[in-house]
Amino acid sequence: MGWSTRDIPDLGGRTAVVTGANSGLGYVTARELARRGARVVLACRDRRRGATALCRLLGEVPDARAEMRLLDLADLASVRSFADALPLDRLELLVNNAGLMAIPYSRTADGFETQFGVNHLGHFALTGLLLPRLLAARGARVITVSSLAHALADVDLRDPAGERRHNPWIAYARSKTANLLFTRELARRGAPHHILSAAAHPGYSATELQTKGPRLAGKPAREKALGLFNRFLASSPETGAAPVLYAATAPLVRQDSFTGPSRLGVRGEPGPSWRAPWTRDNATAERLWEASERLTGVRYAFPAYR
Repeated sequence: MGWSTRDIPDLGGRTAVVTGANSGLGYVTARELARRGARVVLACRDRRRGATALCRLLGEVPDARAEMRLLDLADLASVRSFADALPLDRLELLVNNAGLMAIPYSRTADGFETQFGVNHLGHFALTGLLLPRLLAARGARVITVSSLAHALADVDLRDPAGERRHNPWIAYARSKTANLLFTRELARRGAPHHILSAAAHPGYSATELQTKGPRLAGKPAREKALGLFNRFLASSPETGAAPVLYAATAPLVRQDSFTGPSRLGVRGEPGPSWRAPWTRDNATAERLWEASERLTGVRYAFPAYR
């Protein structure tokens, strides 16, 4: 028998923040962590949808310790406000799950291409701002959700956000490569301080990601086609969330690992996933980290290691 959510250990006494927890993978991840006793913060951009998700979670897990807080990863002021107001002295688990996929060109509140700004820079800033709480937990995990679509493009450090020649899918792929490079560099910097940094992906799971891009682009036929594709070929959010939950809770997860579905990276129980060689490049990971600190204004204050 392979791993399943039944294998998640008791998480009583632990705290978790899950971004994009109002639906899809994020909701399932938050629900299952709460089911096993974790105190869970659902970090959501939309107040109404976040409140609806919280009510649903409490209906499914009546004894859950859960709350919803507003977080807009497309606005660094919102990221700072979320971190400043979070009523936690320590944080054992941060799941960087929220994301956008293949949407038309737009900019965040801070002027970044939106996919790069939300998928990478917003989470980079959030993790850095929550670093003191992660360090206080001594054994915290940061799980960042990437995608096999990272294989479509490396990060161009001369134009990391893809501003010069924007292509929605290439921009998405670059942001997902950035997720893996961030995971790698955080693993290198965080390991001496007892922070485990790993990544996961859901394979092909039916969520709002696939249809939101065509909807925003005003292409209803494509939106309908992808909706049908999801209905008949994609796995459920419960199945898609399994690799994320494995990375977040399984005892043998390693630094800089990448977990996904074991059957061709699309379906099946969680297992090690293929990743493109450029996501293992230490020099690129370090340069992207430095660029991300400069762009967000968030610097990671690791204590001197002894």
